[in-house]
Amino acid sequence: MSFDLAVVGLGYVGLPLCLQFATVGCRVLGLDIDQQKVDAILSGRSYIHHIAADRIATHVAAKNLTASTDFSMVRDCKAVALCVPTPLGKNREPDISYILRTGEAIAKYLQPGTLVVLESTTYPGTTDEDLRSVLESVSGLTAGVDFHLAFSPEREDPGNPESKVASIPKVVGGFTPACLEKAVALYSRAIETIVPVSSCRVAEATKLLENIFRSVNIALVNELKTVYGAMGIDIWEVIDAAKTKPFGFMPFYPGPGLGGHCIPIDPFYLTWKAREYGHATRFIELAGEINTAMPDWVVQNIFQALNQQGKAIRGSKILILGAAYKANVDDMRESPSLVLMDKLADYGAEIAFYDPYVPTIPSTRAHPQWAGLKSIDWDQSIIGAFDACLICTAHANVDYQQLADWSLLIIDTRNAMKDVRCNLNQVWKA
Repeated sequence: MSFDLAVVGLGYVGLPLCLQFATVGCRVLGLDIDQQKVDAILSGRSYIHHIAADRIATHVAAKNLTASTDFSMVRDCKAVALCVPTPLGKNREPDISYILRTGEAIAKYLQPGTLVVLESTTYPGTTDEDLRSVLESVSGLTAGVDFHLAFSPEREDPGNPESKVASIPKVVGGFTPACLEKAVALYSRAIETIVPVSSCRVAEATKLLENIFRSVNIALVNELKTVYGAMGIDIWEVIDAAKTKPFGFMPFYPGPGLGGHCIPIDPFYLTWKAREYGHATRFIELAGEINTAMPDWVVQNIFQALNQQGKAIRGSKILILGAAYKANVDDMRESPSLVLMDKLADYGAEIAFYDPYVPTIPSTRAHPQWAGLKSIDWDQSIIGAFDACLICTAHANVDYQQLADWSLLIIDTRNAMKDVRCNLNQVWKA
């Protein structure tokens, strides 16, 4: 059996990519080291909230999609897309070990003529230096001669119903012109608009620019939030007014910190690589400092809000509303909610959380102490017993009027209470 595409890594990027190629009639193989994900796909179940199970089941039944942990099946694939994690180390150094280990795993079975595409966000040079070296040394084949090599960054927007893989323009850079041609031909089968660029490095740099742009602008409004707040000015009202300008302005919104797999991490891939060329990335590092400081600023606002009610933070019961890093998804990666839970617990607060998308906090490398904690029930008697509720993530399916009716004190980091009837001094913006 041959496959048009193998996708390695069946997470928030890889699974949607599998489904899109299966939708247009390609035969797709999903590969992952996680047997649970493979079993879920084979039985037509979804493990990602915003992906419907019937989409998976339909393609599995039609034999357009299958999944396995057996990487030797790469020998039967015309193309392989790598959608694996690229985290940061403890000192904000890039960790491309997942890319390199995956490269070693597939290189053993790489056949002449196969296309290998990296989709994981990384620094310029990863594809044509690091990944190419592994693929060539293990396979004995030469990139651009015996097999094709390309980079095409993922552009997933989980939780956005308007975001569809098929309609998001796809940037593609090849190691050689022939590699680019092969990659463009692959993605053109499933995606409406392809944006070819001159090299893998340009494509890698494009993805970093997109995420750095967001990081810097979020840092700007986070800083303005603290400045305007000291002046008694609501940053949210300012942004709403500013975005009426039909040119030269794009709205970004403040929050309790940065979360997700992109914005808190990807800019520092360029910061690290830039040092090799003798350059400092001051904007990126300053933005990182501001965004990283936001949880502390939120905690100080909680101190003040509780103090106004004659309460200390030590011993107070605080409810975290929203554990996921982003509204309307179940993704916990780099969630600022976990950082805030750590900080509040360190000050002696009793912590619980409510999240309709996260019934139980999963195991995480940075916050293992919260693994297994279950979401409380949405119940008046339970929520009314908390001294304060901290809105970290504003899911659309939460009844915020009920929250106002039941809660003693609400600290709102997302402007979720903007149009809700509240008591005087009940809501603090942070």
